[in-house]
Amino acid sequence: MQANPLSEISLIRRLKLNQLMIFERVLETRSVVRAANEMRLTQPAVTKVIHELESCFDGALFSRSNRGVVPTELGLMLGRRVKSLMAELRYMTDELNDFRLGTSGHVIVGTLISASARLLPRAIAMVKARTPNVLVTVREGTTAHLFPALATGDLDIVVGRLPERELPIASAFPLTHEALFDESLCAVVGKGYGALPERVAHLSELAGSPWILPTPDSPARLAAEHLFRSAGLPLPTDIVESLSLLTNIGLLLETPRIALMPRVAARQFADAGLVRILDLPETAAFGTVGFSVRSNKEQSAACGVFIECLREAAQATTPGVGKFA
Repeated sequence: MQANPLSEISLIRRLKLNQLMIFERVLETRSVVRAANEMRLTQPAVTKVIHELESCFDGALFSRSNRGVVPTELGLMLGRRVKSLMAELRYMTDELNDFRLGTSGHVIVGTLISASARLLPRAIAMVKARTPNVLVTVREGTTAHLFPALATGDLDIVVGRLPERELPIASAFPLTHEALFDESLCAVVGKGYGALPERVAHLSELAGSPWILPTPDSPARLAAEHLFRSAGLPLPTDIVESLSLLTNIGLLLETPRIALMPRVAARQFADAGLVRILDLPETAAFGTVGFSVRSNKEQSAACGVFIECLREAAQATTPGVGKFA
């Protein structure tokens, strides 16, 4: 039997905002129990809401698994719309606060490794100095995870290495990208490496050392592979694959490994005495660092302030740059 089509009026009459909020938390946590705890509700109350929504949409929204609940195809489709609705409510709240109280609000920033060490902290410090009431939330991830979240409104802005224009993900979502500066990779060691000459004549002198390389799904890995290939060398055999700056610094302090790191981040850690930048004749282009926002959404006042500070921080980080994509 074919299901009756839903109408906009019937949905408005039957749906309640708190139902969608509960659904969104179950979808995000993949657990009825965790969603109930976060919203300070009982598990039966959350289960009842999910059943009400399933009755409204005439289909199952989740299926149970050993690790919690898994969204069905209908649940995923509904989830995309609900996430956008929750984002719009957040934007409306920010605009109302801007109107009533002056600049305040909430900026949710997605960041990649290339921005998290120096550029982003400087920008956040500027924001808090100018508008202390703005809440800044930072979420770290890969481009493949951050761009979809930006498109649905879970994030307000993504800061980090911009994807090459020819890559599918660069145009997969309605996003606008702005370049801030071009970045390169450099090789660094920590105290765990021991004595090392200031100048290394060729990368081959280090090829037998243990290395830390970016993960295979990272664009930085392509740059690393190109570095060794251009030097006529295979990749090292003893490697650790990691994009975690905290993990990599810990490894460099404790073990005799060499790591590839964006040069701006490396200078930050070198100034703090945590690493030494190796003077290699070979260099690797890391790419362009910038930020991405939604093309089809006007930025909130708080996000506008953040973008201004981000541009100023980029100028301070690498003077003389600041081109647009």
